[in-house]
Amino acid sequence: MSARATPEAESPEPAVHDEEIHDLIGIGIGPFGLGLAALADPLPDVDAVFLDQADRFSWHPGLMIEGTTLQVPFLADLVTMADPTSPYSFLAFLKQTGRLYPFYIRESFYPLRSEYDEYCRWVAAQLDCLRWRRRVVAVEEEGDHLLVTAAVLDATGAVIGCEHLRGRHVALAVGTEPHLPPPLAELIGPAGGAPADEAPAPVLHSADYLRRKDELLAAGSVTVVGSGQSAAEIYRDLLQEGGADGLRVDWVTRSPRFFPMEYTKLTLEMTSPEYTDLHRSLPEGTRDRLAREQRALHKGISADLIDEIHELLYRLSAGGREVPSSLLTGAAVRAARRDSGSGRIVLDLEHPLTGSVAEHRTGAVVAATGYRPRSTELLAPLGDRIRHDDAGRLDVTRDYTVDREERIHVLGGEEHTHGVTAPDLGFGTLRASVILAALTGREPYPIERRIAFQTFGLPAAR
Repeated sequence: MSARATPEAESPEPAVHDEEIHDLIGIGIGPFGLGLAALADPLPDVDAVFLDQADRFSWHPGLMIEGTTLQVPFLADLVTMADPTSPYSFLAFLKQTGRLYPFYIRESFYPLRSEYDEYCRWVAAQLDCLRWRRRVVAVEEEGDHLLVTAAVLDATGAVIGCEHLRGRHVALAVGTEPHLPPPLAELIGPAGGAPADEAPAPVLHSADYLRRKDELLAAGSVTVVGSGQSAAEIYRDLLQEGGADGLRVDWVTRSPRFFPMEYTKLTLEMTSPEYTDLHRSLPEGTRDRLAREQRALHKGISADLIDEIHELLYRLSAGGREVPSSLLTGAAVRAARRDSGSGRIVLDLEHPLTGSVAEHRTGAVVAATGYRPRSTELLAPLGDRIRHDDAGRLDVTRDYTVDREERIHVLGGEEHTHGVTAPDLGFGTLRASVILAALTGREPYPIERRIAFQTFGLPAAR
């Protein structure tokens, strides 16, 4: 549905007009939106409401692989770095669920991924400001406030009504969506070359991994495409579960190596207000170049997982056994098709360093090829009031606004302007603190503006 669509026309129900003018309307209830909601909740001078098209909170359900953990410490929860005393902290969740002492004895800063999802759902259940099954289709100006139009959905996703809400500020936290490179995206859909009496060989994004895992295990061979943490976790999970039974699991990445995520202390200082100041001040082209160069800062694989994979390969090869796997680095997927005879998938690979090309045949493909920002077309009715850069992306100011009046705030969609702090869970609370300060004219949560020992850029003259 476009930003200018009218959900009233799709629904037999009349539109509902919320006559109250809210201080803040949040669009999207992922971790960043939920964190802002949790921090806004206790403030007496902030009336906030948050909308999401989902029917409940759910964080990457397709990647809740048994035993996987966050790549950031538990302090990077929804609230703690802004307010360590918040009743919505991860430690408060552990205490209420009777797991604080087991977590303490475990002596690991890194929660299970499933545990983090459960924690977020625990917080969401306590917040009255969340409205689920609301798909926002437009944000417009209406006098001195902003008018937000949302389609109301039933459990199947069908439109059953429409709501109009009014607010002084809007926070956009629409998140990202799975990205498939064109050669693989073209294989999604009809069976193509698969025999008429057989299902097509599965091709899926890693976001759907657990939902379709049984299909992959039955495929005979699976190729994982990608270089990050998700690719590594899926490769290990498939090889661990099916490798001993003959399932072939290959891993292909265009990266020159399976690179670890950088996690040294001075590198972590780049997740700071000071580095954000530098990054935001740079020309657009320089920021884009840095985004490519800094992939290892947040898109690499944890060093422990790399070691675990090597240990798994070592165990499977014990006694001279041949491991049913190949790991190909520096191999770019240039084209993909289904073989007309077998229905299997054929990937055309190219190695840019050597110039060599090869065909790779497989029974299934899992594309751990990342995510892209969701469309912000819902802001289209605001026209040129919204700033865009030369590439058509939102031009987000240092304080996370995109409009002249500084009433529309962005959470998590500013990696191209702010750098590595944008996707970092631990930085979400600082960004929320900045937004709430703009709403209230005070700092309900003190903003730490200097946290790094190092200086980014040249120091000012003394």
